[in-house]
Amino acid sequence: MARQTAIRLPDETYERLQALAARTGRTATYYIREAIEQHIEDLEDIYLAEQELERVRRGESRVYSLKEVEDELGLGD
Repeated sequence: MARQTAIRLPDETYERLQALAARTGRTATYYIREAIEQHIEDLEDIYLAEQELERVRRGESRVYSLKEVEDELGLGD
């Protein structure tokens, strides 16, 4: 199932999108969908990393040194 949504774009972005669509014969919707699908995972990862960083700063998550990880995995010298 596909859902429809609406977004507001700055004039410059809108014009660039329209020009790209005209030059390539694809729709602006195609490029909007592509941009979202290609970048949503990165945005999710950034959000999760920021949350974890806050937990570390509050002392709620432990941080391990490379040496500790190597020792735990039997990779130390």
